[in-house]
Amino acid sequence: MIETWVINDDSSVPVTSEVVLEALRSRIDSGRLETWLISSSGRLLAFATNTERAMVMLLEEEGDPGEHAVDPGSGGSSDGFFLSGGQHDHYPDQDTVPMGEACRLVEHIVGTGSWPADARWVVDR
Repeated sequence: MIETWVINDDSSVPVTSEVVLEALRSRIDSGRLETWLISSSGRLLAFATNTERAMVMLLEEEGDPGEHAVDPGSGGSSDGFFLSGGQHDHYPDQDTVPMGEACRLVEHIVGTGSWPADARWVVDR
C-alpha cells in the first residue's frame, strides 16, 4: 500500500508531493506557521517556520520523539516560531533548516515516505 498524507487540520483530501508546497505556502501566507501532516499509516510530519527557517520533524506515531532535520554547521538561534496553541518557540539554528531546504525535505517525505539520501537529520528517540 502506498502511504498518503493529509494536512491534519484542513480536510481529508490527500496532498501529494506535487501540491504540498503550495498548501504550505498558502497556510504561511494566512499566518499559520505550524502544519502537521498525518499519513495513512499513522506517521506524523511536522513543519513549523518563522518564514526564514523551519523545524521539520518526522514521527512514527503520536508521542514518538521522532527525528528532525538539522543544519550542523550553523550557529546562533532564531525565534518567531509561533505554534497553533499560542506557544512562541526559539530554536538553535542547528536544529532548524533554511526554508528552501525545509520545503525540499517535506516534498520528498510526502512523495517517498523517507528523508532524501543527502538530508541531514538526527534521531531524537
